[in-house]
Amino acid sequence: MRPAVLFAVSLDNQNLLRALEILVVVLIWLFFLRVIRAVWVEVRPPKVREPAMLGAPLAAGGAAPGRSPAPARGRSQRLRLRVLEPEDARGQAFDLPDEVTVGRAPGCGVRVDDSFTSSLHARLYRRDGALWIEDLGSTNGTWVNAQRVVTPVKLGRGDLVQVGGTVFEVQR
Repeated sequence: MRPAVLFAVSLDNQNLLRALEILVVVLIWLFFLRVIRAVWVEVRPPKVREPAMLGAPLAAGGAAPGRSPAPARGRSQRLRLRVLEPEDARGQAFDLPDEVTVGRAPGCGVRVDDSFTSSLHARLYRRDGALWIEDLGSTNGTWVNAQRVVTPVKLGRGDLVQVGGTVFEVQR
């Protein structure tokens, strides 16, 4: 009788080990799916919603129809950034000097309180009377009119700039 009892205990242990083995494999798969989702969220471009006050979708040139980027004609054009999103900061405006940084750091001229924004996220500067933006190696990237900034990009009135989860409109 003893061998039958040992055989029954042995089967129970084998079933338990098989169940634990399956559980570990399922947990590993869930971990990999979570990693893949996190990578997907980081590499896809953020959604830039067209605010109702702009009225028209962006044209291929990057500015809203009827609004061409202002040409630099010898005089310095004073542009500023106005916050469109998030809702709680909507309407806040930043005058742009000849050079300014955007980020979470206290020394930034355009300080953004957003966890998706790097400490030193982007730099805006003037060159030949035009306003340019460049990404400073941020994790989530800088976007102008839903296009990721990889080299410095010239900005014009009506352009939408996204830094982290904050969307700005370039205004005069």
